[in-house]
Amino acid sequence: MADPRPATPTDLPLIIVAIATCLALVVFTAPLTTLDAMTDALGLSPGAQAWIMSGMPLGAACGLLTAGALGDTLGRRRTFVAGLWLTAASSVAAALSVNGLMLIVMRVVQGLGSAGIMACGLGLLGQVYDGQARRRAAAVWAAALGAGVAVGPLIASGLLAVSGWTATHWAVAAVSAALAVMAMSRLPESDRTGDRVDIGGSVLLIAGLACLMSALIEVRVGSTGLVTALLIGAVVLLGLFWRIERRTGNPILALELFRYPDFSGATLAAFASGAGVLALMSMVPTALVRGMGQSPMSAAVILLAWSGVTVVAALASGRLPERLTPRQRVIGAIAGCGVGQALMLAAGTGTSWAVVLPGLLIAGVSNGILNASLGHEAVQTVPPERAAMGSAANNTARYLGSALGIALISVLIAQKSGAGTDFFDAWHAAVIASTAFSVLGVLAMLVVSRPRGVVR
Repeated sequence: MADPRPATPTDLPLIIVAIATCLALVVFTAPLTTLDAMTDALGLSPGAQAWIMSGMPLGAACGLLTAGALGDTLGRRRTFVAGLWLTAASSVAAALSVNGLMLIVMRVVQGLGSAGIMACGLGLLGQVYDGQARRRAAAVWAAALGAGVAVGPLIASGLLAVSGWTATHWAVAAVSAALAVMAMSRLPESDRTGDRVDIGGSVLLIAGLACLMSALIEVRVGSTGLVTALLIGAVVLLGLFWRIERRTGNPILALELFRYPDFSGATLAAFASGAGVLALMSMVPTALVRGMGQSPMSAAVILLAWSGVTVVAALASGRLPERLTPRQRVIGAIAGCGVGQALMLAAGTGTSWAVVLPGLLIAGVSNGILNASLGHEAVQTVPPERAAMGSAANNTARYLGSALGIALISVLIAQKSGAGTDFFDAWHAAVIASTAFSVLGVLAMLVVSRPRGVVR
C-alpha cells in the first residue's frame, strides 16, 4: 500500500515523475471519450479517426529509444523536461487544430513528447532512490501508469461536457508546462557521457517503426498494396538499423544488452503484456457498448474495475513477500493476466455487464503487480549508465505489443459488423488471441530469463 506519510522534500522527485507519467497516459486515452466530438467538429473520416487513436502510441513507440539514448548521453533531466515542453506545445497546437491532418500530426508529436517523459522518468527515480525506496518509487511509477489509464477517459469526458473536446488538450498543456518548470529546479541531472547521439540510428528506427505501426493501422482502413509496401519498408529500414547499431560507438539501443537473459526476458514480457492484457482491456468498452448496449460513460466507469484496481495493486506490490524474486513476480503476474483475460469469454449475447467483472478484477490485480515488477526489472537488468535505455526499450516493447494486439483485435471485431451473436463470436476469438500472447509471455520468461536471488 502507499506510504501514509505526508510528502517531504525527498518525495518531490517521485511526485513530479509520477504525475508526468500519469499525464502521458491521459494523453493516450483521451480520444476514447472525445473522438465523436472531434469527428463532428473536424469532419474526420474513418481512416482519420483510426490515425487519431493510434497517433500518440505511434509517436511514443518511435521516440522512446531515441529519448532513452538522449537521456543517457545528454542528461535525463534535460530530456525529461524537453519531453514535457514538447507535450505542452503540441497540446496547444492540437487544441487549435483546424482539420484532421493537423490534429493527427499533433497527436504523433504528443507521443514523441511522452517518449521523453517515460524513457527518462524511471531512470531519474533509479538515480534518486535506492534499495527499498527504489522499489517503492517503482511501485508508485507503475501506479501512475494505471492511474492515467483509469482517469484519462473520465477527465476527458468531464471536460468535454464543460468546454468541448479541446479542453483536455488545454489542460494537458497547462499541467505539462507547470511540471516542466518544477522539474528543472527539483530533479537532479544525471551524468552525461558527452558522446555523439546516434542520429542515423534514430532516423532509421523512427522510420522503420513508423512504417510498421502504420501498416498495423492501415490493416483496418487501407489497401493491401499499401500495407504490403509499408511492411517491406519496415523490414528494410529496421534491418539497416540493426546493422548500424552493431557498428556505431554510441547506439540508441545497445544490442549487447540482449545478451543479458533477464533484460531479454523483461523486454519480451513487456511486449506480451502490451499485446495481451493491455490490448484486450482497451477494447472492453467496445464490447460493453456494441455488444451489451452500455453508454460510453458507463463503459468507462465499468473499466475502472481493471484500471483502478491496477493502481491499487501496483502500490500494494511492495508488500509482497521478500522471498519472491522479480522473475517470479513477473511470471505470476502475466499468468494472472491470462486468467483474467480468459474469463472475458463469459461475455455473450444476453449477458449482463457484471459477467466481465471477475476478469477485470483479476486482470487488474495482476497487471498492477506486473507493471511494478517490469518497471523494477527495466532498470535493474542493465548497467546503471544504461538505465534510461533499459526503461525505453521496455516501454517500446509494451507500445509495439499493444499496437499489434489492438490491431489484431480490431480486425477480428471488424469482420463481424453486427451486434448479438456475430459480435461475440468475434469477441471470443479476440479473447483467445490476446490470452495466447500472455501465455507466450509466461513461456518466454521461463525459457529466456534465469532465476536470481531474493529481491534486495
